[in-house]
Amino acid sequence: MPVSTTSATASGLCSFIDESPSPFHVCRTVARELDERGFTRLSESQPWEQGAPGRHYVVRGGSLVAWATEDAAGATPFRVVGAHTDSPNLRVKQHPDFVVAGWQMVGLEPYGGAWLNSWLDRELGISGRLSVRDGNAVREKLVRIDDPILRVPQLAIHLSEERRGVTLDPQRHVNAVWGLGAEPRSFLAYVAERAGVSAADVLGWELMTHDLTPSRVIGRDADLVSAPRLDNQGTCYAGLRAFLAAVDAPGAAIPVLAMFDHEEVGSQSDRGAQSDLLPTVLERIVLGRGGGRAEFLAALSGSVCASGDMAHATHPNYAERHEPAHRIEVNGGPVLKVNQNLRYATDSSGAGAFALACAQAGVPLQRYVHRADLPCGSTIGPMTAARTGISTVDVGAAQLAMHSAREMMGAHDVASYAAAFAAFLTPEPAL
Repeated sequence: MPVSTTSATASGLCSFIDESPSPFHVCRTVARELDERGFTRLSESQPWEQGAPGRHYVVRGGSLVAWATEDAAGATPFRVVGAHTDSPNLRVKQHPDFVVAGWQMVGLEPYGGAWLNSWLDRELGISGRLSVRDGNAVREKLVRIDDPILRVPQLAIHLSEERRGVTLDPQRHVNAVWGLGAEPRSFLAYVAERAGVSAADVLGWELMTHDLTPSRVIGRDADLVSAPRLDNQGTCYAGLRAFLAAVDAPGAAIPVLAMFDHEEVGSQSDRGAQSDLLPTVLERIVLGRGGGRAEFLAALSGSVCASGDMAHATHPNYAERHEPAHRIEVNGGPVLKVNQNLRYATDSSGAGAFALACAQAGVPLQRYVHRADLPCGSTIGPMTAARTGISTVDVGAAQLAMHSAREMMGAHDVASYAAAFAAFLTPEPAL
């Protein structure tokens, strides 16, 4: 499948990211496009129509699973592209309001492995969701405030004992200024007003900060992307573009796009990769096609998942921090990630499936190994493999500044990453 057929572009990625400041907004952005392409949203709490092929998706909080079954039988295997919707950031505490030395403050807490220094001295907005009383029920209300209402100020160098940079205490040093005055104002009341609801009706919230600087294509030759949340919205975008291309060119497997929340904090939640979301949906797909438990287990045995997350490009200022024999280049093609201690799920079988897809897509493949003397991060790959029994391969696109408030990747990698996923999702029948 040629690269152009996925319609993935660097400018498209920038637009996707800017539309998606929180995991809930990622799902809304993806759902809107799926709706436009004829997909139907299903409710997990309702029976699904039996025997009807089609294009469907479910949303569980900040997670989404989509699939197409026009040409599938009961035991048809799955090809799954996995991603995660969350990114490290600063999130609003449950009692956020306080005053220090005449400054009105909002209490923030780091989420995931946020690189805290990168969040200082940035204009920050707020996004997320509210749970709002609606009579005797509770409804969800998405929130997005793109005004520069928050800022976490850096300490002046003249006041620091560490002239090369301060060590940040996540309890004391990442709270945000949002005004002046001797008495604290209610931040939640402000957010509720902006959301068009009564503060008294707000029963719960998941609110997070986002950098207001727009995503940009940069560099002398416009061959780089500077953006927040590339980890892992770079994969969410490429996966969506690949999935939409795959459903229009079906292969020998059912294409599935699975995007999970909470990867950055271990995935142990009702909607994380360690939840029942993916195996439950896959089983209901088989049941809806007229199969039973035996067909479901047979389908899993022939399935493969490409767990997509971003990968570390070799850093020009810290080249010694990388495995010497495994240089990774931006705009060098997708990255196959291997770890002998299973921080990545890749084995030779999964590696073969993805390497073949790259060859069929006409894109180069890079192979990454983490330095053995440094702790290696992990992904949804190992837990997806363990929860489903599906052969899984961990892959990514090369980037710098992972977990920073603003990250960088290659502009040309956007299309090659999506093309590899599209080929992976549309395998040819075995001879």
